[in-house]
Amino acid sequence: MSNTYSEPVIKVVTFNLEHDGGPDEDGRFPKRWHDAHHFLSELEPDLLFRQEMTYSRDKKTGNRRLHAAETYLGMRGFIGAEGVGNNPTALFSRPGTFNILRQFDHPGIWRTPPAQAVVCLRELPERPIVVVSWHGAFNSVKGREREADEITNLADKMKQGFGFIGGGDCNEYPVPHGEKVPPIDWSSPDITDRVHMVHRSKPNPDGTRTSCTYLDGTLLACGLHDPARYAAHHLGKPHALNPTAGHAPQSRGQGGPRRIDRHYTDPWTATAAVDVIIHDTSDFSDHNAVEVVYSRAKFIEAQKRAVTPLPPYDFKPLGKAA
Repeated sequence: MSNTYSEPVIKVVTFNLEHDGGPDEDGRFPKRWHDAHHFLSELEPDLLFRQEMTYSRDKKTGNRRLHAAETYLGMRGFIGAEGVGNNPTALFSRPGTFNILRQFDHPGIWRTPPAQAVVCLRELPERPIVVVSWHGAFNSVKGREREADEITNLADKMKQGFGFIGGGDCNEYPVPHGEKVPPIDWSSPDITDRVHMVHRSKPNPDGTRTSCTYLDGTLLACGLHDPARYAAHHLGKPHALNPTAGHAPQSRGQGGPRRIDRHYTDPWTATAAVDVIIHDTSDFSDHNAVEVVYSRAKFIEAQKRAVTPLPPYDFKPLGKAA
């Protein structure tokens, strides 16, 4: 729990640290790893969703980097199950804020299986919360759709009284409704990375292409909410919709900066959000960190379901009555 706001808050951060900061250098963790963890430690997150823990699952060293991150951050960490790639996800929880009730592995259909647990606030052991860190398949439209369907299985726990807080590198775009960043024009001559185009868009019968937004549309349709949209549309914080990736040199020809790193939460917890911050972490990663700040008092009431939940996301034009 952090107190840098005018009231006690709970902070949740998702961050894709490019390839875990890089390989060791003469047996020592690389500078980018240290810089990233110094940055994260100053944020004091209560939950941290990490992607690309490339060098943190290492049986030869007893997962040395994972445990070093736990010590650096003062948090308890878990790595997701092994997948096709070598960039596992991870989930960190602050012991002073949350108790971990159970940790789950999700091998199978995921290219990069999520790190997932059930936690509860220390003072509310009877109110479980599903927490999950994911990294969508970078190379498969159908794969990401199948993965998104698996997330809906976790969201279904809301019917049993569970809270839901998840996020990560979605590797696809938000539905354009209400966004600051315009959709990619895949017919533009500026789109030179054709493989990326195939990974991130679908062909239409007329030969044009449409950006992939299945995960966003599906989770919103389930009744989950994107705290960044809530902050921008209801709290007057348009910075919450700033791009999170696509600024690195290797992203040239892919359509420019995009908001692909996102959080999703249940409609009760979403009402507790007071800010969403996109942190510039370009000095040590190709993704920016996304921080959601919740009022602690409102977060507690949300877990008790003592607040009115947000209605399902409304895709009607903003500012117009029903």
